[in-house]
Amino acid sequence: MSETKSFSSYRWTICALVFFATTVNYLDRSVISLLKSTLTKELNWTDADYADIEVAFKLMYAFGMVFAGRVIDRLGSKVGYFAATALWSVAAMAHAFVSTTLGFIVVRGALGLTESGNFPAAIKSTAEWFPKKERALATGIFNSGTNIGAILAPASVPFIAEAWGWQWAFIITGAFGFLWLILWIVMYQNPAVHPKVSKEELEYINSDSQEPAQTEETGPKISWLKLLTFRQTWAFALGKFFTDPVWWFYLFWLPDFLESQYGIKGTAVAMPVIVVYTISTVGSVFGGWLPLKFINGGWSVFKARKTSMLIYAFAVTPIVFAQELGSHGMWVAVLVIGLATSAHQAWSANIFTTVSDMFPKRAIASVVGIGGLAGGMGGILLTALVQRNMFVYYRSIGQIETAYLIMFFICGGAYLLAWSIIHFLVPKMEPIKV
Repeated sequence: MSETKSFSSYRWTICALVFFATTVNYLDRSVISLLKSTLTKELNWTDADYADIEVAFKLMYAFGMVFAGRVIDRLGSKVGYFAATALWSVAAMAHAFVSTTLGFIVVRGALGLTESGNFPAAIKSTAEWFPKKERALATGIFNSGTNIGAILAPASVPFIAEAWGWQWAFIITGAFGFLWLILWIVMYQNPAVHPKVSKEELEYINSDSQEPAQTEETGPKISWLKLLTFRQTWAFALGKFFTDPVWWFYLFWLPDFLESQYGIKGTAVAMPVIVVYTISTVGSVFGGWLPLKFINGGWSVFKARKTSMLIYAFAVTPIVFAQELGSHGMWVAVLVIGLATSAHQAWSANIFTTVSDMFPKRAIASVVGIGGLAGGMGGILLTALVQRNMFVYYRSIGQIETAYLIMFFICGGAYLLAWSIIHFLVPKMEPIKV
């Protein structure tokens, strides 16, 4: 179906709202990495303390994802997304009122638990509002909010902390979530009943779906145990298990890498971090555009999705040379890391979309939650078993660059491994039959 002048496009307004929520989500979680140096001095943290705080976030995020997905499938997108954002905004602001390592472990865990609702709600909303062929593009656009949040953090947090103290950095960034809540409650409804959605747009949204347009999802809920019997669930979960930890590594350790390798810290870290995540934003949107181009060229949805993901997996591999190339200057390293984070975001836009490709709408948030649990557990294992001990050891002997070299090799191979597993489990990415 082709769009005409009378064809409404309100689905892109919803995409913008989900983009805004994802931006706030990542802004809130990025604050602590930019304050690591300050808090290390004020609270006498070690690398092990910081790793423990990071693990607390990931652990609660991982377990929160699987329950958040189930809750959002039951509550629906509007109520579920509202509740998650309200709770994580409170948890983000609560960081300002603790002053011990244990206190940060508690509030960081609370933030992880509550922030886990974002992606199940976002993917579910996208599946409700977009036909399959547009979902990767819509996901790429809203997922670019992760980069914008990561850009806004270095552009604001160091300066807020320097002017008013680190506590205000948590309070001000956490408050943005409440602005989003107002917009969401006013502007969001199911597309089948939304007054700003034309009949033509509603038909277009459901044009390649086997599920009928409806105001509420019908059919029995699919249990976790039933979902775990499908190869498609395991393909998504294992793909997240091997690649999510790489993004966590960039998010939490990039400022430390710049300080350790190049002596960049404080407000000076803002520009290189902004450049990395600006490049990532381009990758996120391109990652959604490329499979759409393939589909419009006559490819099947599954072939377009998988081919795009293989391209992105190869695009990550130069990260293994980040330090060698970075010996020619910090900005060379920044560009190489930016390419890797950009490829990750392109990969992420598509791996999320495979869920709505393969599962009915009533199960999407639950499957995303299962994958989030797997990704979080992968991040926890990498941090607890590799990063925590490795960074402490190599920093103690003055060879921190070796720790980063090992991590970059892990990052470079993770996506090809994940793609191979996905291809083995679901060579044709068939939709499930319930």
